[in-house]
Amino acid sequence: MMDEALKQELRKQGIVATTLQELYNWGRRNSLWPLNFGLACCAIEMIATTMARYDLARFGAEVFRPSPRQADLMIVAGTITKKMAPQVVRLYNQMPEPKYVIAMGACAISGGPFKQGYNVLKGIDRYIPVDIYIPGCPPRPEALIDGFMALQRKIEGQTITGEGRPDFMKDEPSCDFVVPEFAAHDLLPTSNQGVWEAPQLVNITTAEKPGTVKA
Repeated sequence: MMDEALKQELRKQGIVATTLQELYNWGRRNSLWPLNFGLACCAIEMIATTMARYDLARFGAEVFRPSPRQADLMIVAGTITKKMAPQVVRLYNQMPEPKYVIAMGACAISGGPFKQGYNVLKGIDRYIPVDIYIPGCPPRPEALIDGFMALQRKIEGQTITGEGRPDFMKDEPSCDFVVPEFAAHDLLPTSNQGVWEAPQLVNITTAEKPGTVKA
């Protein structure tokens, strides 16, 4: 590994020294192509982020693709109903590797104000992996830009060798995520256990306190 001070000195002389990993991550970080779709009101903020005032194109995300086969970033912007959830998973499965997901807004993260509704999915991370969570209802364009920059930093820090390399660079073939189907009362499966598993809830009124002795 070359010393950083030496790199800076070489740059002053017009010589750029880098590694294959840095060059590879630099290209991926600055050429993210988001999928051109929105689900609810958060999509209005996402659209505003691409307009002249905020200009997401400055960060390398100028091309919003209408086809999932040409996109590598899914911004889940808005409420995911159970009717829409299978379609979102299908779109994610059609995206080529490497691909990333930003959950934008409280609804995409946990269901938001509709969490107790029978028809709303309580977080898209039940079915697909999420890289960046952006809270808010709805988040402003500045929040989406901040989340986008956080994703760029994550990509920049990825290694292309070793145990810490991304899943798409491992020898095991990647498999599609389970697309839920409609059953009598809910989606089946209700969640993708490989991505998300519901925590075990404990009733504190009936749970035994440590140190107590049964009669």
